[in-house]
Amino acid sequence: MINVGIVGIGFMGMIHYLAYQRVRGARVGAICELDSARLAGDWRAIRGNFGPPGRKMNLRGIARYGRLDDLLADPHVDMVDICLPPADHAGAVVAALRAGKHVFCEKPIALKPADARRMVNAARRARKLLMIGHVLPFFPEYRYAYRAITGGRYGRMLGGHFKRVISNPWWKDGFYDPQCCGGPMIDLHIHDAHFIRLVCGMPRAVHATGRMRGEVVELFSTQFLFNDPALMVTASSGAIGQQGRPFCHAYEIYLERATLLFDFATIGKKPALATPVTLLRNDGRVTRPKLISGDPLDAFARELTEAVRSVRARKASSLLDGELARDALILCQRQTQSVRRGRCVRV
Repeated sequence: MINVGIVGIGFMGMIHYLAYQRVRGARVGAICELDSARLAGDWRAIRGNFGPPGRKMNLRGIARYGRLDDLLADPHVDMVDICLPPADHAGAVVAALRAGKHVFCEKPIALKPADARRMVNAARRARKLLMIGHVLPFFPEYRYAYRAITGGRYGRMLGGHFKRVISNPWWKDGFYDPQCCGGPMIDLHIHDAHFIRLVCGMPRAVHATGRMRGEVVELFSTQFLFNDPALMVTASSGAIGQQGRPFCHAYEIYLERATLLFDFATIGKKPALATPVTLLRNDGRVTRPKLISGDPLDAFARELTEAVRSVRARKASSLLDGELARDALILCQRQTQSVRRGRCVRV
């Protein structure tokens, strides 16, 4: 049994806690939280954009700490799950690695590439796993796309377009603060930057256009340039002021012998699936594959199961790899530079 210590009981900390209830071979053995009410189990003030509302939790049998150092000194904790604000990731992750713990950290890996490099180097020195929670490949629509791309059945990937746009998340403190969440580029688009890096490799350059909101990019569109001129990949992301569409994401992926389509949004408070995952084949056939559960908590449970499996095997998962997450952050930084400079930027 892998004993997990969750650090930070906000929205994502709560989601991880609930998801661990669906993970075999792991249990939450400890939590660390500054807020005394949350440390006592009163999570009613927690809110987010999916999943169940916060409620009172029975934390009987779970060690509770108000200081990170005390949790890290707990010999029963095998893996530390960091759910702190992104600005606090680097310090907490490095401390956990130095304490001899394996680490699972929510995305983004950090706000600055220099901190991401420091985290990756700390894991290498400690000979412990650093896993970053980019959950997108564990959602059924992207899990199917990933397997279709990497499986080779439909030939190599020729390109694609990825979209992820939300309304202003007023429920999330510090969203537009470059020192807290990093705005839409770091908090939102990094999902697609990570997926693009995962399936396409690292681009040689990016060319992004968009508008700034203070120090962060608010809404933008990017072309990713690869050494292979036949590989054409674009993405659009950001936040809009209208609250009638709080979320949407979509893709159109071009393979040599097939095209993958997907388009989902929330309109008002209702889901609107414009295009379920659809496979267009060269012979004209159109198929819609049957997917696994689309419950967001199940996606997080699959992600955490992968992390637990990695700890047991003492082998890093290619989907949760720290260097991959670092590269996704670098891609976001370069896109911001491209918007600011109004020109193509080398990666």
